[in-house]
Amino acid sequence: MKFRVERDEFTEAVAWTARTLPSRPTTQLQVLSGLLLDATGPLLKVAAYDYEVAAQSTVHAAVEEEGRGLVNGKLLAEITRALPAAPVDLSVDGTRLVLTCGNARFALPMLPVDDYPTLPSMPPVTGRIEGSAFAAAVAQVAIAAGRDDTLPVLTGVRIEIQGDSLTLAATDRYRLAVRTLKWRPAGEASEFPGAPATVALVPARTLLDTAKSLSGSGVEVSIALGAGPSGETLAGFAGSTRQTTTRLLEGQFPPFRKLLPDSSPLIAQLEIASLQEAVRRVALVAAKTAPVQLSFSPDHLVLEAGTGGEAQATETLPVSYDGPELSVAFNPSYLLDALGALESDVVRIGFASADDPTVAASKPAILTGKLAADDNGELPDYRYLLMPIRLNG
Repeated sequence: MKFRVERDEFTEAVAWTARTLPSRPTTQLQVLSGLLLDATGPLLKVAAYDYEVAAQSTVHAAVEEEGRGLVNGKLLAEITRALPAAPVDLSVDGTRLVLTCGNARFALPMLPVDDYPTLPSMPPVTGRIEGSAFAAAVAQVAIAAGRDDTLPVLTGVRIEIQGDSLTLAATDRYRLAVRTLKWRPAGEASEFPGAPATVALVPARTLLDTAKSLSGSGVEVSIALGAGPSGETLAGFAGSTRQTTTRLLEGQFPPFRKLLPDSSPLIAQLEIASLQEAVRRVALVAAKTAPVQLSFSPDHLVLEAGTGGEAQATETLPVSYDGPELSVAFNPSYLLDALGALESDVVRIGFASADDPTVAASKPAILTGKLAADDNGELPDYRYLLMPIRLNG
């Protein structure tokens, strides 16, 4: 194997792919700490695989001798970041990979490439979507995914495909985020819009990282859902020169649509920036898991935190609200997550009951952005359901 690549392209490909490497590979699977370099024709493929997630990036290369090599990925990533601004030459010398860039030369021991597992191939493409729109939608939803690995089904983002509609949903039992957007289905999905929905549960951290890396200007993302070579269910995401495949999570995602009301009789509306700043300030006196109480009255909102002999804080904001006095408490971190995810300068907080404030304060609130004048009663594209915290007394 012998080839030359541009320094910046090679560095970027190695850095992006190396993120998939396991942090602590076992002795038996030491080869998984390696990055696979596959030089074929005019391209170099850089790949990493840990049996759950496979990442591949391709760069143009001047290949003199085709071949494959496996080298410690984290070390290669550190070296490429420090290389001078010059073309990079790589070749194999016995059991070492020799890297030359300008006046710098490195000789790295190679891992047994024959022991490296076969990379899973992408399933057939299900459809395509603009990269930045997909990344923004995933970021809006993934904030609500669980982080407790003992409940793996809640650590995923549910992808549902129905015709030209793509719905993302995630929940950790205390909040739920749902985003619906349009995409371009491929094959049968476009020919038969009434066909049953395709559903996949993708690990949230993998999906968030992958979508963000494919959000470049003008990048179109291909999404592929299907079976891998061993029959395992896979999701694949490809755009530009990058491709990621991941195993899907198993288990039954909660029936989230039952939690989302068709309408909210009580609506409070106020500026997001003002509410964010007020929540951050008031929460300074609260313990990490302590709630912030929001008391709504016509024309104003009072935020409170701290009880008893502890430090206390209050702040008053103007609000558009026409209903009975209502007090509800939320986890401030979860509330700030929602406000940061809304693509709007105004937040609408919807409550379930207009007749009984006690009932409204005990039911989940629905946070959405400002509605367009021509929405014609349609549900907003992004909804964030937030469970209230019951206050003692």
